[in-house]
Amino acid sequence: MIEKRKSITIVELLLIVAIVSVIVLMWQLRNLLVTLMIAVVLAAAIAPTVTWAEKLRIPRWLGVIVVYIGLIAGLIGAGLIIGPSVSEQIQRLSRKLPIYLEDLRIVSENLALRMGITQVETIEQFLDIQSIIKWALRSSQQLLLRSFGLTRGILGGVINLILALVISGYMVAGSKNLVQGLTQLFPQPWDKRLAAQVLPISRRMGGYVQGRVLVSAILGVVITLSLSILGLSEFALALGVIAGFTNLIPFIGPVLGAIPALIVAISQGGFTVLWVLLLFVIIQNIETYVLDPLLVGSSVRVHPLYQLLAVLGGTQVLGIIGAVIVPPWVAGVAVLIENLYLRPKMLAQHKSSIAETNN
Repeated sequence: MIEKRKSITIVELLLIVAIVSVIVLMWQLRNLLVTLMIAVVLAAAIAPTVTWAEKLRIPRWLGVIVVYIGLIAGLIGAGLIIGPSVSEQIQRLSRKLPIYLEDLRIVSENLALRMGITQVETIEQFLDIQSIIKWALRSSQQLLLRSFGLTRGILGGVINLILALVISGYMVAGSKNLVQGLTQLFPQPWDKRLAAQVLPISRRMGGYVQGRVLVSAILGVVITLSLSILGLSEFALALGVIAGFTNLIPFIGPVLGAIPALIVAISQGGFTVLWVLLLFVIIQNIETYVLDPLLVGSSVRVHPLYQLLAVLGGTQVLGIIGAVIVPPWVAGVAVLIENLYLRPKMLAQHKSSIAETNN
């Protein structure tokens, strides 16, 4: 009996040592793990197109190359077409930002006075626009530093992105052999069960990424055209691009994208700010109730609360990178939970209720 207790204690001690060793190893390799997470997301995003090309008897490796060449060419083309205008508008916007912030401060003070707040100290305390902007810039810098800290700077981030592209290409090109090699490490019947989940996980993650990008592109174009009509044509393209990029981040992104446009609209005077605010409210509702369920939600099928927690948690740990790549991972993990736990559990409960009814 004593020997049995000693053997159990030794096994538990070895298990604890193994777990701690794995955690330490993962911490040391955290940069590589983030790169692998990005690579998996990219692979899931391009996998459907490569599979479609394979049905046309195009080899998978060639399909991967064609897809990436097409994406890179599209990005370069878009950069050449709208890049100079966007850069020029952003530079002009940054030069005029102090003026816009001063206009915002004046409007805020006038609004406070109309609301009956007459104490100057109170107004300055609650409407200190400069402090708010400094806090926002400091928070943004912290998020960027947290993201770049994982990749050791901008150059490291570019290198890691290229590495993620290469790894994702290998993943998609040799997906069958890769999946077979990984699932063989698990005992039966888990090897077959896990192998059967690869395609649903890839579809769920890929559907999320493709839907998110498509929704962001649509909203970027709509916002650019709408702001031009509302009298903000001087910065409409830059504001639309900013809103499109920030919209890649669920929940938080649309709010961040609306702030620059509202700041510019306040300086225009009149009812411009109300029209711009109404524009973003309408766009947000269209995205929430039309575009997201149609292009994103139908493929992800994850509760909005879990998506929000994924965004917040990813931002807290990995910065901006985490806000973009963690939600599709949550969608992929949801597939495993549904197919390997929830459905078997419901099936077992259904069989148990049938057996009780028959008895």
